[in-house]
Amino acid sequence: MAGQFKKCLLICCSRKSSTVTTKMADETYEEAIAGLKKLLSDKTELEGVAAAKIKQLTAELEAAAAGKTSDAVQTIRTGFAHFKGEKFEKNPDLYGQLATGQSPKFMVFACSDSRVCPSHVLNFQPGEAFVVRNIANMVPPYNPAKYSGAGAAIEYAVMHLKVENILVIGHSRCGGIKGLMHIPDDGTTHSEFIEEWVKIGMIAKSKVKAQCSDLGPDEQCELLEKEAVNVSLGNLLTYPFVREAVTKKTLALQGGHYDFVKGGFDVWNLNFSLSPSITV
Repeated sequence: MAGQFKKCLLICCSRKSSTVTTKMADETYEEAIAGLKKLLSDKTELEGVAAAKIKQLTAELEAAAAGKTSDAVQTIRTGFAHFKGEKFEKNPDLYGQLATGQSPKFMVFACSDSRVCPSHVLNFQPGEAFVVRNIANMVPPYNPAKYSGAGAAIEYAVMHLKVENILVIGHSRCGGIKGLMHIPDDGTTHSEFIEEWVKIGMIAKSKVKAQCSDLGPDEQCELLEKEAVNVSLGNLLTYPFVREAVTKKTLALQGGHYDFVKGGFDVWNLNFSLSPSITV
């Protein structure tokens, strides 16, 4: 009996088990607590202990959540105050113009990695770049049913904003690329979303493995970071409106690789070799 009570409390508080995580994902916090109360209400000898424990746990969780929320909100407020005082109010012409619309020259695909902010790295100003960020800076192939989010962004950038360049930026020590490199050859995955997403770059992985088998894992990953960019550039050409714009020379596709370890940036035009052509 006591063991069952302890188990229920651990489930509500920690949610460490993947089975419990799946179940709890469909419940609200209030429903979970209510379920625990109902379970324990049948055990009259534990009712008083259960009520006190639930009250204690609820108070602790609410206090912890309030503390984290307070810190996060303060960070947001401080950051915006700095932006408003140092940028927004000092550039009324720029922000006044942006209030009427946008006409960026670049669309940029970059990784969600917190160390890789394209506007920071390339000094893009507000209004200069239409940015999409995701795991491992992947551009999926044309598929309205499966990749409508990415497709909508590309369509809007090319058809409505009339961007002149699409730049795909890979980067050093990319966790998504490392994950791609470690997916077994049989395609077995161990995550719900990540591995299935980075499989977009499987062609790049196969190419690097075949052509650079004499290199170590770290060197192969670095090459894969760049070759995956080339696969994304190729995937862009599967979108009819991208292909048409490239053919008409109103749109250019470019690849890039940001090395935040050495402080370097490679950039190249549509190129399916393993060697970028220009180094900045």
